[in-house]
Amino acid sequence: MDEVLISADSHVSEDPELWVKCLPPNLRDQAPVFPPRQVGGHFQAHEGGWDPSARIQEMEVDGVTAEVLYPSLTMDLFGLSDAVLQEACFRVYNDWIIDYCSVAPDRLTGLAAISTFDIDHSVRELARTREAGLRGAVVWQAPPPELAFTTDHYERLWAAAQEMDMPISMHILTGHRYPFPRPRTAAGRTAVHAFREAVNLKLLDASNAISDLIGSGVLERYPRAKFVLVENEISWLPFYLNQYDKYWSRGNLTSTMTMTPSEYFERQFFATFFNDPPVRWLLGEWGARNSMWSNDYPHPNSTWPHSRQVIERDLGHLPGDTRARLVRDNVADLYKLPIR
Repeated sequence: MDEVLISADSHVSEDPELWVKCLPPNLRDQAPVFPPRQVGGHFQAHEGGWDPSARIQEMEVDGVTAEVLYPSLTMDLFGLSDAVLQEACFRVYNDWIIDYCSVAPDRLTGLAAISTFDIDHSVRELARTREAGLRGAVVWQAPPPELAFTTDHYERLWAAAQEMDMPISMHILTGHRYPFPRPRTAAGRTAVHAFREAVNLKLLDASNAISDLIGSGVLERYPRAKFVLVENEISWLPFYLNQYDKYWSRGNLTSTMTMTPSEYFERQFFATFFNDPPVRWLLGEWGARNSMWSNDYPHPNSTWPHSRQVIERDLGHLPGDTRARLVRDNVADLYKLPIR
C-alpha cells in the first residue's frame, strides 16, 4: 500500500439535470435530457462520482492517491451537431468540473471538454479553463469527415495546446459515429454486433486518430504538442505502429514526416490502460514511457476497489522503476502533478 498510484483515466458522474439548470435561458429548452439519477445505476454506482469529498474516501478504499478526471454524460454531447449548443453545454460542464476539483486540487485533476466546430472559440475556452486550473482538454476521437484531423481546421488549436502545454485527449465513444441521444444499454445485442461495436469500431476510431495526426504531419509541425488515447487499452498498439513503420519505410508515401510513425508516437502520444492482461507481455519492452495505468472509476467495468490486485497481476513482474512510470510517473510528468 506504500506504492503511490495515479489513475490517468477516471470519471465523474454529472447531475443529469446539470444543463437544464445551468444553460443560458435562450438555450434551456434545448438542454440535453438524461434519465434521472439512480444511485447504484450504470454510471452512478458511487457517490464520489458527483461528490468530491465522498470521492476522496472512495479513492482511499482503492489505494489511489490522485486521479485525472473525464466526464461521463458529457461525452455523449460530443455527438451533438449543433455547434452553439455543444459549446454552451461544454462550458457548463467545464465550470462544474472546475468547482468539483477545487475541493482537492492536489488530488483531482480536471480536463476541459472542448467543442471544435469553431476553432477560435475552442482556443478561447482552452485558455479560459487552463487559467481556471484545468490541466488538459478532451476533443472528439471520431470527427465528422468534413472536419477530419487531416484537414487544416485544427491548426490553431494544436498550436495553442502546444503553447499552453495542454495535452489533448481523445476518449472512446466520442464524435460523429455516436450521435446524441443514443441508448446507454447493451440489452438485446447480438454477439456479432457487440464485437463490431465494442471492439472493432473503437479500435478503428483510435487508429484513425493516430494515423491521421501522424501521417498528415501534425506532430511534425507541433513537436511539443501531446495527445492522449483514452480507454482504448494498449496491447494492440505495437502491432499497428509496426505496420505503419513498415509501409513508411518503403519510401514511396507522400508526407511531411521526417521520422517513423512509431518515433512520433513515442515522442508525443500517451495511452491509458486499466484492464488489459496482454500488456504483461509487452510493457517493459515497449511503451514504458508513454503508457499510463487507470482505474476507470466509477464506471461498472472499473477495477475499483481491486486496482492493486489488477496492477500486481499485470505489472507485478516489472522492475520497480518501470512499474513506477506506468502507475504514476508518466501521468505526473504529462500533467505536471506534484505527487510522486
